[in-house]
Amino acid sequence: VQLQASGGGLVQAGDSLRLSCAASGRTFSSYAMAWFRQAPGKEREFVAAISWSGDYTYYADSMKGRFTISRDNAKNTVYLQMNSLKPEDTAVYYCAASPLRLPRSGREYNYWGQGTQVTVSS
Repeated sequence: VQLQASGGGLVQAGDSLRLSCAASGRTFSSYAMAWFRQAPGKEREFVAAISWSGDYTYYADSMKGRFTISRDNAKNTVYLQMNSLKPEDTAVYYCAASPLRLPRSGREYNYWGQGTQVTVSS
């Protein structure tokens, strides 16, 4: 599975962004998908995950209520809708794919996209 993330940019605090991650390969619908992020000087951080069917989702506590992960298996794409953005959301956002059900650790994800930069100004 090859992943291509897009949709990042420079926004102001309180704005919204929607990230997309397009996947190649016919088996996209069999993978759980997730978003992680990494800010400068910090470790990679789990953001959200969605099961292969889209029926189950899981969020990091700091993202609950602001971020929404979704997927369209017909389009081989996973999305991350980010609302009420804060300066501390500034990071490179990565999408990832896992054959497991709904993992939350980056170690359980086999495939990674190249990342898309999100910068939130105050």
